[in-house]
Parts: sequence; C-alpha cells; structure tokens
Amino acid sequence: MSLRLILVRHGLSSFNKEGRIQGRNDLSVLTEEGRLQALKAGKALSKVPIDAIYSSPLKRASETTKIIIQEQTKAIEPEYTDDLLEIDLGPWSGLTKNELKKNFPKELEVWDKEPKELVITREDGTSYKPITELTNQVEHFLEKLFKSHTSSNNSEKTILLVAHNAILKCLLLKLLGEPTNGFRRIKLDNTSISIVNINLNKFNRFQPQIECLNNITHLDTALPKKNSGARVILVRHGETDWNNQGRFQGQIDIPLNDNGKLQAASAGFFLSNVSLQKAYSSSMSRPLETAKIILESHSIKNIKTNKNLIEIGHGLWEGKLESEIKSTWPELLEDWKLSPEKVQMPEGENIQEVSKRALKAWDEICSELEKKDTALIVAHDAVNKVILCNLLGLSPADIWIIKQGNGGITIIDLPTTKNQVAIVSCLNITSHLGGILDKTAEGAL
Repeated sequence: MSLRLILVRHGLSSFNKEGRIQGRNDLSVLTEEGRLQALKAGKALSKVPIDAIYSSPLKRASETTKIIIQEQTKAIEPEYTDDLLEIDLGPWSGLTKNELKKNFPKELEVWDKEPKELVITREDGTSYKPITELTNQVEHFLEKLFKSHTSSNNSEKTILLVAHNAILKCLLLKLLGEPTNGFRRIKLDNTSISIVNINLNKFNRFQPQIECLNNITHLDTALPKKNSGARVILVRHGETDWNNQGRFQGQIDIPLNDNGKLQAASAGFFLSNVSLQKAYSSSMSRPLETAKIILESHSIKNIKTNKNLIEIGHGLWEGKLESEIKSTWPELLEDWKLSPEKVQMPEGENIQEVSKRALKAWDEICSELEKKDTALIVAHDAVNKVILCNLLGLSPADIWIIKQGNGGITIIDLPTTKNQVAIVSCLNITSHLGGILDKTAEGAL
C-alpha cells in the first residue's frame, strides 16, 4: 500500500494581503492574485492523476480547491471537511501584528518562541491551547484518511489536500513524529505544493517520506522570500551511472554521467537569478563538478571543499547492487532499510558517524556566513539527509523520511538570534528537471 499526499495551501487572501490574523473565521477571501496562484498550482498538478480531494470548507481554501480541480482531466468531487479547518485563534482573528503586540504582548512572545505552549482565553473565561487542539484535529483526520484509502483494494492512491498554513504544518509534523519546535522549522507559502509519500512496511507501520516541501516554482517568485539572515542553498549532486544502475557508491569517486551534467545545468539555470556570495562542496568529484556547472552562470568561482561532506562510507557494499548485497548480508540490508541507526556498514561507517562529521561541516560553513550571504552547498544523499534531519528536529535514524533527488534543491534560512531555529524554506525541489514529481534515480546512495 502506498499513499501520495499532495498538500496545497490556499492562495493569497484578503487578510494575507492586509497582514491580518485569519484563524478559523471565514471573513477572508481570495484576492485576484490568490486566484491566479491557484490557477498556476492547478496547471502544475494537471498531469498528476488525483484519486480523492479533501478541502477545508473556509472560503479561501474552498475557492482554491475549485480552481485547482478545473485543471484536472478527470472530474472529481471534493470532500469539504471541518477536520481541515484552520487553527482557532479566537480573539486574535482579524488583528494585525501591531495590534497583537499592543493587546496580547506576552501571548505573542510565546507564539513566536514556542507555539505549542500558547494558551488563549475565550470571552467566557475558558482557556485552551490552539496547537494542541489542532494536533487532535489532525489525528482525527489522518485516522479517517488511512481507514478510507489503505485497504487491500486501494494499493496506490494520490490524495490532494487543500487547506491552511497551521493545519498543514501540524499535519506534516504529525507524520514526522512531532519534532521539538517543529512548527517554526518549516515554511508554507500561499499555493505551495508539498508532497508526502506514505508506505506501509512489513510491520504494518506507516513510513512517511517528504518528497518535496513548499514548492512554489509554478509562481513568478519561484523561490521562497529570503529572511533577514543568511541563506543556504543545499543541492544533491547530479546523477552518476551508479545512481542510474542502483549501485551503492559511497566513497568511491564516481563522476557525473551525461544526465547528471544536464541536471546540474538545469539547477544552474533555475538558480541563475539568485545572487550567491559563497560556494562549498564535498571534496568528491561528483558534487564538485555539479557545483562548477551550477556556478557557470554566476560571478563567484571559488568553491571551498570540505572532506566532512563526503558521502557515507558503505565499506564492502560499495560498487554492489542491492541484489548482490542481499545475497551476502540479507539481515543487515533489511536493518538498513528499517532501522538505519542500528547498522554498522562492514568496513565502513554508521549513520551517527556521518551525522557527526556532516554537522561539523555544516556548523563551520554557517559560522563563515554573514546575514547578507546566500551560499551554495553541494553534497550527497546521506549527508544532506542527516543535515536536514537535524534542522527539522529529527534524528539520524529518520533519514528515510527525507528525499534528496539528484540535482534537487533545498533552501535553509538561518536564524538571526540564538533563540530561533533555522527554517527549511523548501526541500527537494526538482521541478527544474521536469514536472512537479521527483523522477530522479531511485535506490542506493
């Protein structure tokens, strides 16, 4: 059984445009720009066959849904459900940020630092935690969703969910295991497209994988707006012949193939209008060549290599196909797929060792960046995954939750103060390689 969940936030609304808190009220409607955004999202999804659609009934979401489904070739009736209503912020709804600062200064400080701890008091004097209520709402929705779409007769389904910022964040975080302070670690722009694949493993446990997060390449801006701090553009190297064949390459220095060079050139073209100040790469040839190709359209030419960004050492597995590994190390291979944190590669590394050195490289690079900087880092599948697990509040054991396609682009906005967390502003964008779905090589690292 597998489910593909496509999460779309509604288009720009009147309250978004005015900088007002929306919450659960239904006074906000789509603007003309928001309708155009929804149309573009619909076109981006037009070639993806959708089996079911669930939407919030609030006007800004339901109108977005109606515009998106006009682009679908197959007629499909959406189900509007209160389980996808936006967060209930009670007396905050309709207020601007300045009005919040004036009327609810202490509560706003809690909301900015740790949203889960926010307590709102209703007019009748009763209190509640909005994020807790929203998480319960998400649990109820997912329980019904899985029950409806995971029977033996429904082996593969693509489900479209159209809703709001906070509810979609909570849904994503629930699938990720509710990491600490996760609400502030991710970003969802208007009509952004996020894709989560959910598979049922042999123990009947759901295994989620984020295929992409906050993809807005269908919009004119193409990339999320940069915050006031430094920005890192994290890219996985282009394809190699061994990627294409499904061989474990690890630290064997396999070069890019022709398709990998095209992927790097496509990433370079996609990033051609981005001002880059610094560039870093793993010291291995495939990421370094990828970085050089990307930088052909940029004035910056100096690439600083870091050996701690090299790929995981697979030891005796390197150069082998999965079928060859299975014949000699069947139990270890199964553990690698289900519990990678338990695996010591024969004459190689374990994932904790990779995480330790990769995060050391990450910290070194980040310490060199100024607030104005945007830096390019090109590395590998496992290395990028352990870095992203750390940024999302996950552990190295969770690497399979993160997808990193060859030539895929991820953007991280760094915090400007110590009490903030880095924001994964988008993850594994591969639209520059053709289509909204990641169609890069599957298989071994």
